[in-house]
Amino acid sequence: MPRYWLFKSEAECFSFKNLENAPNQTTGWDGIRNYQARNFLRDDVKHGDGVIYYHSNAEPPGMAGIAVVVEESHPDPTQFDPKADHFDPKSDLKNPTWMQVSIKAVAPVLPEVGLPTLRFASELDGLELLKRGSRLSVHPVSPEHWKVLIRMAGFKSDPHAQWLTENGLEAISSPKKSAPAPVTKPVAKKPSQSRRKA
Repeated sequence: MPRYWLFKSEAECFSFKNLENAPNQTTGWDGIRNYQARNFLRDDVKHGDGVIYYHSNAEPPGMAGIAVVVEESHPDPTQFDPKADHFDPKSDLKNPTWMQVSIKAVAPVLPEVGLPTLRFASELDGLELLKRGSRLSVHPVSPEHWKVLIRMAGFKSDPHAQWLTENGLEAISSPKKSAPAPVTKPVAKKPSQSRRKA
């Protein structure tokens, strides 16, 4: 079942608008050089997961868009490129150190929701982004926090859930239905059930 994440990207480096203008509105989330963030990308981020696209180092930093993961963990090519800012000469082609996922733009947050506004929301208590000293550029977001963020972004319905439905995937809020048990004797009729850097 899809999970939720917050990805940070420096707006001057690669903004949500850049993502919207990218081919197929998709990019590889390269440049991650923090081991904990790398481990999230490598082990936990899955196809269909929702992403809060967060502009860091902005004035103010804040939530800029909603994206979805469209390709799971694969080697970050910039680690092998001597001309890239994040070249890592110690990384082995046969056993890459750094991984990335690919994400696709779903919807912009207009206007952006700045960090000062997020800090005033008591419903976001416990969100990794708001913890003192937290610098992780990739971290999980609970379903409860996701719902609050979507509401604060001004969406009447969850654009990520809509994307999942349109692409034949299952939203986190829609549990799988079990196959009905075979009926062997008459039963009473049941009522209907309603950068990105670090």
